Amino acid sequence: MNIDKPVEILLAEDNPGDVMLTRKALEQGKLANNLHVTTDGVDALEFLRQDGEYEDAPRPDLILLDLNMPRKDGQEVLEELRADDELRRIPVVVLTSSESEEDIVRSYELNANAYLTKPVDFDGFVEIVNRLENFWFQVVKFPEK
Repeated sequence: MNIDKPVEILLAEDNPGDVMLTRKALEQGKLANNLHVTTDGVDALEFLRQDGEYEDAPRPDLILLDLNMPRKDGQEVLEELRADDELRRIPVVVLTSSESEEDIVRSYELNANAYLTKPVDFDGFVEIVNRLENFWFQVVKFPEK
């Protein structure tokens, strides 16, 4: 990963408060990033496939995926992503409020790269996002796109 250019992150999240927390946490991080937000699963897939209004959307380096979204939930999005030869290699971190064992198991069955439960307070949220950023963009090695 070339850390000289901004990291492209897609946040699929329908809760405006969580979008704001994620944005603020990323602003406090070490790496430059471009955060792109979609508010439901259908729009997330259109962004990833560069369909419709998203025809100029960049290919994300990482997807932060909420499970509980309208139109298509996160697991449906994950299932479609992993079935798509063009999109399957994009790392997906499920970032959700659900602590359900069923959701955790199903997400990993659908090949999520990680499953994180959203912290309730801002400091915890910042810590989680900073650790995510450090791990995915400073530790992990990716294939060239």
